[in-house]
Formats: sequence, C-alpha cells, structure tokens
Amino acid sequence: MKILMYLVILLLLASAAGAVYFRKVADDPALWHVDPLTAEKPGTPNAILVRPEGGDRTAPAYAVSPEDLARAIEAVALSEPNTSRIAGSPEELWMTYVQRSRIMGFPDYISIKALPKDDGATWAAFSRSRFGQSDLGVNAARLARWQEQLRARLGP
Repeated sequence: MKILMYLVILLLLASAAGAVYFRKVADDPALWHVDPLTAEKPGTPNAILVRPEGGDRTAPAYAVSPEDLARAIEAVALSEPNTSRIAGSPEELWMTYVQRSRIMGFPDYISIKALPKDDGATWAAFSRSRFGQSDLGVNAARLARWQEQLRARLGP
C-alpha cells in the first residue's frame, strides 16, 4: 500500500514537472515559422496542411484582398485561448502562432499565409504538434474552426 502511495505521488510530481516544462519551452521562430506552401508533413498523424491545392484539405477563396484576409486570420487566431503570434505579421501576409493546450500546455504551431487568388484571396496553413505522435485531431479541428470563423467574418 505504501509503495502505491509513493508511485501516485511520483506520478503527480512528474505530471506537474511536465506541465511546467511544456508551458515554458522556448518557441524558436527559426524552427517553427515555415512556409505552408512548401512545408512537408512529418510521418506522424499530428499535422495537417490546408492549401489552395495539394493539401490535406482545400482552402476556400474569399472576395477580399490578401491584406484583409491576413487581418481577419490574425483576429481569429488571437481570439483563441492560449494563442500568441511568434513570427510574421498580417502586413507580411504570413504569420506563425503557437497555441498551447489548456491543461498540460502542449504547444502546437500554426503557420499561415494569405495569398492572392483571382480577384480575391485564399490561404495556406500548416498546423502541427511539437510533441507526441498523435494530436487526437486537434490540428485538423482547429483549422476547420478557423475556416468557419473566417467564413462568418468574410462571407462565403
């Protein structure tokens, strides 16, 4: 019984240490600010590419300028909890954000570009987890949610 108690305490301490580490680990823009048009997915299922063509999903077009789309992307991204921009800017039409999970603080990185398309704009994004093999669909769900919020802001 005493051994079980020590194991539980050890597990709790390890979890707390992990939560602190994952929340404090540095976000190096040189590693994570990548072009989603040329990025290659890792061999693990914890990433998704959305592109005008050739991605896991196809990005829609909007009847706005790339600059307006980039500003809308920034507003949508920063409205999410535990999210901050680590590189780029809407003025550059290319941004990279980190979003950390609520409990453990696992970082996911989202690189996104606003692109001209015909008389409007579209986007390309690469969303991926830094740690682990699986993200339980979190990255795909995030980009689907952002796409829906962009549609609500900018129209179909």
